Amino acid sequence: MNGWKGTGVSYIGAALLASVFFIIWEAGARWYDTPYILPAPSAVLQRLVELADILFLVHLPATLLVIGTGLGISIVCGVGIAVLMSRSRVVEKSVFPLLITSQTIPIIALAPIFVLWFGYSMWSKVAVTVLITFFPITVGAFDGLRTASRDMQDLLRTMGAGSWQIFRKVQVPMALPSFYSGLKVAVTLSVIGAAIGEWLGADAGLGYFSRRMMTQMDAAGVFAPIVLLSLVGIGLFLAVKAVEYATTKKGGNR
Repeated sequence: MNGWKGTGVSYIGAALLASVFFIIWEAGARWYDTPYILPAPSAVLQRLVELADILFLVHLPATLLVIGTGLGISIVCGVGIAVLMSRSRVVEKSVFPLLITSQTIPIIALAPIFVLWFGYSMWSKVAVTVLITFFPITVGAFDGLRTASRDMQDLLRTMGAGSWQIFRKVQVPMALPSFYSGLKVAVTLSVIGAAIGEWLGADAGLGYFSRRMMTQMDAAGVFAPIVLLSLVGIGLFLAVKAVEYATTKKGGNR
């Protein structure tokens, strides 16, 4: 009960802080009175309603397809490589430096290269999304698998358990918290990756639409798809939290 009470208080505090932020923004925008540079939140909301059809029916689905495809590839490949690294020191020493190197190259520099390779198709945006989400998923899964209890594994071996049984009964359950931590970082980064890819080269998507509105000096129109991108990121984060609760916390209480 105290946990729920604390959660409720934290949500109320976050709502109050957000309300203060938007009130200050609204007041500042009205005082500055230059809507093509700093639109008020009310103007952004009005523009979001005006553009609802094209945003929700055309550009939002395009962005969600990029995010979903990129995350799917990152999860499958990232978990697979994490398993290989956890089972072979040679693979770990060979692959891990490459993973770190991939994160030292600015995404904004690689995105135009992906456009050259894949054109303005969905795959140039997917490549950016995979590059930006692959690392936290792989590292989270690998750290979780590597920190699985050695004592528990040795105990199961003495009881005749095979490597697959140990992997399924010990390593996977103990790796889930770290995996979900990496996934929660990845889902928020996936929104950024998709938006960057669409911003630099696309014919559909929320990032593309925001750039198009910028060329028309429509500041409220620039902010409208950004609001949707933010909501998508929050929704994905909450979805991962819900899955995490269903597979770890709830299972642990049984």
